[in-house]
Formats: sequence, structure tokens, C-alpha cells
Amino acid sequence: MRGVKIFSGRSHPALAEAICERLGTTPAKAELGYFANGETRVEIGTSVRNEDVFIVQSGSPKINDAVMELLIMIAACKGGSAKSITAVMPYFPYSRQSKKKAHRGAITAKMLANLMVVAGVDHVITVDLHASQMQGFFGKPVDNLFAEPLLARWIKANVPHWKDAVIVSKNVGGTKRVTSLADALKLNFAIVSTDRTRPQQNHMNMMDSTVFFDAIEPQSIHALKGAGDDPFLDDDEELADNESDKPSASESKSSSSRRGQASCNGMPARPRIKIASSPLVHTTRARSESPPTSPDRLARVDTAGSARRPSEYEAKDGYTDERARDVIIGRLVHGHIVDDDHPSPALSAMSASMSGFPGERSIHDVMDNPAYDPMMSSFISTTSSLEPSHALGGTFDAAATSDEEEEGIKNPEVEHTVTLVGNVKDRTAILMDDMLDKSGSWVAAAETCVKRGSAKKVYCVAIHALFSQDSLEELEDCDCIDYIVVTNTFPIPPQRLRQSKKLIVIDLSNLLSEAIRRNHHGG
Repeated sequence: MRGVKIFSGRSHPALAEAICERLGTTPAKAELGYFANGETRVEIGTSVRNEDVFIVQSGSPKINDAVMELLIMIAACKGGSAKSITAVMPYFPYSRQSKKKAHRGAITAKMLANLMVVAGVDHVITVDLHASQMQGFFGKPVDNLFAEPLLARWIKANVPHWKDAVIVSKNVGGTKRVTSLADALKLNFAIVSTDRTRPQQNHMNMMDSTVFFDAIEPQSIHALKGAGDDPFLDDDEELADNESDKPSASESKSSSSRRGQASCNGMPARPRIKIASSPLVHTTRARSESPPTSPDRLARVDTAGSARRPSEYEAKDGYTDERARDVIIGRLVHGHIVDDDHPSPALSAMSASMSGFPGERSIHDVMDNPAYDPMMSSFISTTSSLEPSHALGGTFDAAATSDEEEEGIKNPEVEHTVTLVGNVKDRTAILMDDMLDKSGSWVAAAETCVKRGSAKKVYCVAIHALFSQDSLEELEDCDCIDYIVVTNTFPIPPQRLRQSKKLIVIDLSNLLSEAIRRNHHGG
């Protein structure tokens, strides 16, 4: 094309060459490197005056160097009197930091957009932004391309019996993207949700409190109740243990007159304190005696049949709704699905915490220990069950990032509950998300579909293949995953491509080259 200069950064030169090949041109000359002190050096080797300049620079493992190199290239072309400068960024760096997650957090994606505008960019072309609202971060036009049509075309051509497949979201946050692909293919979809299992502290609290109130003698409780509104009696007045020992009306009147006389003589009257009956006291007393029920009124447990409307899922013989069968729950320990009889890490942690009582093997032995304080134990268990609140409201689980999710799943001391909503039995499950960074949540979702949902095959489909650390090798080692399908928006080292047996890469150079051609010609 005439009047166009396409420059390539060092983040993804193979993609830039493929784009230029489809456009019938070659990358423009530019020298990129570093100075001796580590600063980025950029020299544009051709004239860009009154030219449409496109700079292809995606994310890379050296993300900060790629960002700085892009900004300097934009400023250099701006200083060279370029007609327009378009940044082609298949993977937009810092796209996961598009909102504030703490009071003193930074919206880094917005900051990067401001830096690009200040450097002189006029247009941005990207692929599948992590959050679509990021298009508003720029004061310039943004073309957010979608790889969904290419993925749908690949599924139709390469997945056997694709019409019986199910598109699965590995978390609740990716539901919108999964349902869009399912609608394009006219397929069903399912959702995998992972929640941390909370320790059941409420039963321990009630048990501790009940033990404490059982230790109080029934006579003391009866005495407190019989004392009425004036528990502070004179020394010569004794507590009545039964109805026959209650003081007469005249004695009560004389006692009240003595207190009033003492108050009139200048002496302070004793305080009158009302003791509210505790629900735990009633619970303790209810075990020995229960109040009689009136024949005219129904008891609480004997509610009339018409008093509660039955649920739409409920029938006389139990749950008969077919939709309830599509919900499967499993246990996730250390990032893998385990059987129901697998020991819980929460119980192991509780056993370790009870090791301070030598020789204890049961909760009753712990309670009989002289060092056991039921009130303090109840207080500690109550406060320890509280979740740390998120800085912007809610809990960390409600607004967890992908890194927090991965760290929680692989924590060997925390058990998670995995819920699969949807029917994948004897079908091909296509796990879908926009980024494939760490492997923990992908492996957990794949094992849930295969071991719990009885799926036939599992395809892991993602757009941006970041593959940090050893995530690709971990996905390769997972027996529940059959294929890993990604695009080439993010560079993948050639040696990892050769070593992988499950990895399939879809080329997006045609999509990006067509976007450049139409942008130049006003199409």
C-alpha cells in the first residue's frame, strides 16, 4: 500500500512480518536497542512525513520494556511529521488493571492510555480488551477487534461432533464472553464456580456457649428469675427458691417504703436493674421442660400446610425438577478434585491447633482440660470466622483477581467447593476465557468437567496466551485436558511450541492486516 509505513517493535516481530506479508509490504526500517545504562534507544530509519504510520507492538514477557519502546516510537514518528500514528496492540498491556481494587490502588490501564495520547498516538487497534470499558480511557478512537468469529470457525472445522459440545466458563466473571460464543455456535453453555469453604464455626460457638451455661447451677438461674426487677436485696432479705417462700405483698410494700425513706434522707437508692432473659438460658431450660401447647393454636413446628407456598422445584415426593440434576458439586484440595472421603485440610489445621492439649483426641477431652476456657474459645472462634473485608466493600472473594484466585486454589491448607452448573456428560467441554496466564483454575475446571461431569473431551480455548512460569507444562501434564487452543496475540517462544503436543495456535495476522487496510482506505 502506498502512503503507509508499518513499524515493528521487538515484542512480537513474527506477527508484524505476517501482517506485512499479507499487505504486500515489508516492515519499515527502525533501529531499536539499549544504551549502556539500560535506557531504550529508538532511531527511525526512513521518512514518515505525511505518511500513515502503524506501529505493531504487543505485550511480551518484558512488558515494561515493550511499553517504553512503544511510547518512544510514537514520539519519534510524531516528531517526524507523520500524518497519523496508529498503535496496533493485539494484547493491551496492563489491561487487567482497569479498575481500582484498593483505596490507594492505581488504574494502570488508564495511566498507560494517557501516556500514549501524550506521546502522540491518533488511533489504537487492539484485540479483545479484558474490560470493554477501557475504550473510554483514550481521547482517541479505539478499534477493539474480536477473535470470536475465528474461534467459532476453528471449532466448526476441527472439533468432532461440535454440535453436541458445551461451552464452559471456568469462572463466573467470564460468563458474558462464553455465552456470546455459545450463541454464535448455537450451543449450550455451562459455568464452573469455585468458592473457598468457610470453616463451620457457628456450631462450635453454640456448643461452647451451651457448655458455659450448663455449668451454671439451675438454682442460680431460678434465683435470678425469681428476683424480678430488684435483684439487689437487703442483707436480711433472702432469695426465694419456690413459690411458697416468696415475700407477701405487705412485706414487699414495707421494703419499698424503706428504700424510698432512705432515698429521702439523702442516701442514694440502690439501682434498679432489669435482667433480660438470655435465649441461651431458655435453650438450656427447654431440655428439661417444655411449655404446653394450646389446643387452639398450632405449634411452631406444626405449621399449617397452606401457610408456606411450596417452591417451583419442590414436589410431594422431593425434588423432581430436571434442572436440579445439572448442578454438580465437588471438592477441590491443592488445585485438584478429590473424593468425598479425602481428609479436609481445615480439620487437619484444627487438629494441629489442638495439639496444645497433650493427649487430647476429641472435643470433649479438650473441654475437660483445666486450661480450656469456654467463653474465650467462643470469642476466638467467633472473631476468627469473620472474613477480611475488601478495601472497597465486600470480601476478597467477591472481587478476587485472577492472581488471587490462583493463589487460593493452590493453597494446600484451604479447601474449595467447585460447582458445575450445566450438563456436560458424554459431551465435549470447551473451556473458554480471554487470557491463559496461570494453570490452576484451568486444571480445576477441566478436572471438574471430566471427573464430576463425565465429559468426553476438554478443549482449553483462550485468546491471549501469556503462559507465565510453568503453566503450559502443567496444562500438558493434566490428563483431563486434550487440546489447548490459543491465538498469536502474545508471543510464544518457538522452543515451547515445539515441545508442546497439545498446543494449537490460531493466526490473527489476517484480521489485523484487514483492520490496517480498511483504516488506511477509510473502509
